[in-house]
Formats: sequence, structure tokens, C-alpha cells
Amino acid sequence: MSKSPPKLSIVAPCHNEQNGIEEFHRRTSAAAKEVVGEDYELIFVNDGSGDDTWTVMRKLVALDPRLVLINLARRHGHQLALTAGLEMCRGERVLTIDSDLQDPPELLTEMWRLMDSEQVDVVYGLRAERFGETRFKRSTAALFYWLLQRIGDVNIPSNVGDFRLMTRRVVDILKAMPEQHRFIRGMIGWIGFRQIALRYDRNPRFAGSSQYPLSRMMILALDALTGFSTAPLRMASYAGFLVGVVGLLMLVYTLGSWATGHVVDGWTSLTTTVLILGSLQLILFGVLGEYVGRMYIELKRRPLFTIDRIVTHDTESLTTVQPSQLNASSEDKG
Repeated sequence: MSKSPPKLSIVAPCHNEQNGIEEFHRRTSAAAKEVVGEDYELIFVNDGSGDDTWTVMRKLVALDPRLVLINLARRHGHQLALTAGLEMCRGERVLTIDSDLQDPPELLTEMWRLMDSEQVDVVYGLRAERFGETRFKRSTAALFYWLLQRIGDVNIPSNVGDFRLMTRRVVDILKAMPEQHRFIRGMIGWIGFRQIALRYDRNPRFAGSSQYPLSRMMILALDALTGFSTAPLRMASYAGFLVGVVGLLMLVYTLGSWATGHVVDGWTSLTTTVLILGSLQLILFGVLGEYVGRMYIELKRRPLFTIDRIVTHDTESLTTVQPSQLNASSEDKG
């Protein structure tokens, strides 16, 4: 690999993609060559795959001098795997893309043209159609973005994922943001600069099944809501007020029942008290606990991820370097 920064870096997190990674490599390499010739690098991040993804990657890197492999020490999740690739990349422009071929790598040509013609720092993919996804997933995604746009402090467009082309200055600012609970599309929205959308139709997966189950989607949504808005804290206060109103209405009912003699002594008043205090406390403690727990994790200042090894066409190295050292170490290897 050349020591000078390439014109383009392509970063792709991979998890259990053994059946599709070779086709992804072929199409992505072709798209990069069409735009920048041979002046590019591909960075594949193996995020704790349980199949033969890493084995297939090793075969590819033996044939491709522009391929860089990062093997994480365990599964860290899509956002941190993407972060690891961004720490390693050296390109003047960086394309982030999933390795399942739902986002067509051939759109790189149009993204590059838009970045040049519009003089923007980010070109992001805006999903016009989402083929191969269930109605439930589409509806929950629409609900999530609707909620985020109304309570969030950052403008995050609907139907946008992590498929985007960025300039080096955006990537450098993103790398300087150290938070553990990462919602990268929101972080890039927070950075600002000029950003423009490219509408496209998202394809079904090339092979295999989704590696992002409902549980991980909910965690990502929670990271987005708590990372870019304090509205849940305000909503907890509103909920507490509402529960208090309900409690007062029940108190009126209790007194009315007592006055007419239609009450079991002690039972209604006790239920009213438990409803008011218990519900209010659970709501407030739950929301506060979510924020406090995230502060606790941030204060530990642990590395965002751990890397088992970095493999290029000519070298392989075990590594325990911190994220901030990755760019220096990659340049040393050449």
C-alpha cells in the first residue's frame, strides 16, 4: 500500500456475510476503479462473525493489495465496527456502506459527481423504496424517524442509513467524538457543513438474513433518542404530572365512594396512594436511570472497540493499539 493517502477509502462492517462478501468485494472494487482508478483502499471490518466470513476475507486479501482487513476481538455491533473502519481509513474521501449489497456500490459514481458539482461535504443515500423488508420493519423505521425529528436536537432525515460519501474533514471531526453509545448518522448530522441527499431504491439482501434483529434496532433507537435529545427527561415530568392528575381524579372517586358508603375501608385509598407514588417513581427513575447509566459508561473511558489483528496484502499484525493510534500504525506498515 502507498504511504500517501488514497483518493478514496471504502469502509464496510461485516457480520456473517460468508455467502455475499466475494460479490460485494467484486462490485465495490469495480465501482471504485470507475471513479478513481487504482487510487483507493477497501477496509473490511469483521465484527465477530460466527461463520466463515473471516476465512473468505483472508482469501480475498491475498489477491487484492488494496484490501485491508480488521478483525475485532469480539462482536461490538454495527456502529462500533463502522467506527473501527473509520479510525483506520486514510482516504481523502470516505464511503461507508454495508456489505450485504442492499446499498448498491455502483452509486459511488453519482455520489462523487454530486460532491464535486454541489461542493458539499456529505452525500448520503436517501431510501426511496426498501425492497425485501417486511411491512413491520418499514413501519417501525418510519415511526422511529418521525419521533426523532420531533424530539431530537439534530436534523436527521428519514429513511437514511449509514450509506454515505464524506470528505476527510467530516471524518476527522467524527473520529474526535468519543461517545460510547454511537448513532453515527446522527453524529454526522450534528457536525453540520453542507450535506445533500441522493435518492435510490434499496435492494433485498444479496445472501443470508438480516444481522440486525429487533433487539439491536431498539438499542440503536434508544441510543439515538438519548444521545441527541433531553426530551425524554421532560416527557418524564409531563408523565408525572399526568399521573398526578389521574391520582387526583381517583382521590375524588375515593372520597365520593366513602361518602356514599360504597367502599371497602382502607382499600381504595391505599390503591390510590400506590398508583400515584409507584407509577410516578418508576417513570422518573427509569428515564433518569437511562441517562445516568450512559453517563457512567462514558466516564469509564474504555476504548470503543478492541482489535484482534489487522491484515493487509503483505503483512499481518496482532494489535492492542488504542483507536487514536490506528492511523499512525497503518501508515507505518505502508
